[in-house]
Amino acid sequence: MLGALPGYLTSPGTIVQSFLVEVRSGDLLQHIQASMSRIIVGYAIGATVGMMLGLLSGTSRLLESFFDPLVAIAYPVPKIIFLPIFMVWVGIGDPSKVLTIATSVFFPVFINAYQGARSVQRPLIWAGRNMGASRWKLFWGVVVPAASPQIFVGLRVANAVAFVIMFSAEIVSSRSGLGYMIVFAEQFNRYDQIFVAIGVIALLGFLSDRLIVAIRRRVLGYLPEVQEAYG
Repeated sequence: MLGALPGYLTSPGTIVQSFLVEVRSGDLLQHIQASMSRIIVGYAIGATVGMMLGLLSGTSRLLESFFDPLVAIAYPVPKIIFLPIFMVWVGIGDPSKVLTIATSVFFPVFINAYQGARSVQRPLIWAGRNMGASRWKLFWGVVVPAASPQIFVGLRVANAVAFVIMFSAEIVSSRSGLGYMIVFAEQFNRYDQIFVAIGVIALLGFLSDRLIVAIRRRVLGYLPEVQEAYG
C-alpha cells in the first residue's frame, strides 16, 4: 500500500534519517553557512538603510517628498526581479544575492520606520524644543525611541521576506545554499533531502524571528504593552 504512494510523500523516518546523513557529511552545515551569510549581510544592509531613511523621511518633508513616491511605486514589485539586474551589475556570485535580499528587506523596514517617526506625539517634540534640545538630540532622544516599536514590526516582517528572497535567489543561480540544495535534490527525486532543506529554512526563520523578539523585549521592556506581553 505504501509503495503505491507518490514519491514526494516521504515518511518522517526517512526525512530524519536523511537529515542525520546530511549533518554527518557536513554538506548541510555548508549550505546553512552559505545561506545565512547571504541573509545576515543582506538583512543588515537593508535594515540599516531602510531604518535610517525611513526615520529621516518621517521627520523631513524634503526627504519625504522624494522617497515616499519612490517607495510607493517600487514596493508592490516582486523584489526577485532585481536579481537579474544585480547579476549584470555585480556578477552572478553572492553580491547579487545579497543586494536582492537587502532590497527586499529595505521596504518593510523603511515603511514601518517612516510611520513610526510620523506617529511621534507632537507634545514630545515641543517639550524637547522648549528644553533647548538640538534637532539631532530630538531625533535620537525622542523620535528614535518613540518609533522603535513600529521599527521592530518592520524588522520582523523583513526577516520573513529575507528568507523567501534568499530561497528564490538560490534556486535561480547558485552552487551552494539551502535553495540550491532543494534544486539539486529535485533533479534526482530526493524528496527526503528537499523536506530536510525546507525544514531547516523554517527552523532558521523561526530562530531568527525569536532573536528579534528577544532584542525587542530587551530594548523596549520598559513599555507597558511589552511588559504585559512577556510578563
